[in-house]
Amino acid sequence: MPMERATALVLRTTDWSETSRIATLWTRELGKVRVLAKGGRRLGSSFDSALDLLTVCGIVLIRKTSGGLDLLTEAQVVRRFARLREDLSALYAAYYVAELLADWTEDLDPHPDLFDQALTTLDALATVGSDVPLETMRFEMVFLGEMGYRPVLDRCATCQRRATGAVAPAFSAEAGGILCPVCRSGHRDQREVSVEGWRFLVDLDRPGSEWREPRRAEGRAEVRRLLGDYLTALRGRPPRLLPYLLA
Repeated sequence: MPMERATALVLRTTDWSETSRIATLWTRELGKVRVLAKGGRRLGSSFDSALDLLTVCGIVLIRKTSGGLDLLTEAQVVRRFARLREDLSALYAAYYVAELLADWTEDLDPHPDLFDQALTTLDALATVGSDVPLETMRFEMVFLGEMGYRPVLDRCATCQRRATGAVAPAFSAEAGGILCPVCRSGHRDQREVSVEGWRFLVDLDRPGSEWREPRRAEGRAEVRRLLGDYLTALRGRPPRLLPYLLA
């Protein structure tokens, strides 16, 4: 059976027996893996602190070629985000990041850039004075792009007419992006987006730093609702942590 080494973020753990645990890990090299840590519940186990939620650890696992859980043989703590426990809004946002990675990704489908973005976001959330809602919305946009759901924002998702910002567009999860005034009537789920909100979405999706520019509270709240509604429509149900996020 092949043995693999990887850097992993702990997304979820479940007790398996009196002595063992099952863990869901998001790794840079392998994507999401589900592993059995034998003895992981024993006091003094080498897995004990390494499998704490949102811990980054270096792991060694034995891949099961016939399916089922992989066997975790080593886990060493690389880093923690201890300050998250000092800010409830940051902690909820971090749990939200873990939820998206755990529930929306496929096993053994690596996304190295998304792994790096997750750690960058957790670092920011754990920084005193960070803009928790903004960092969370940025992660959502990167996440949507990596998962193949990047919304169309530069043109009408239906007729491809370029967006100019002169007229407030509408947004449709069904269409997968913004709609021009002509096409919006053809989508029952469409909702109007202000020009300010649209520009904020565009900046959140860009690789530069424009997304960090100050925004009015109304624009932030609008984008927060829109991203939540889009994720809910894509998944068919709202993320569990969504109601706990701030704008």
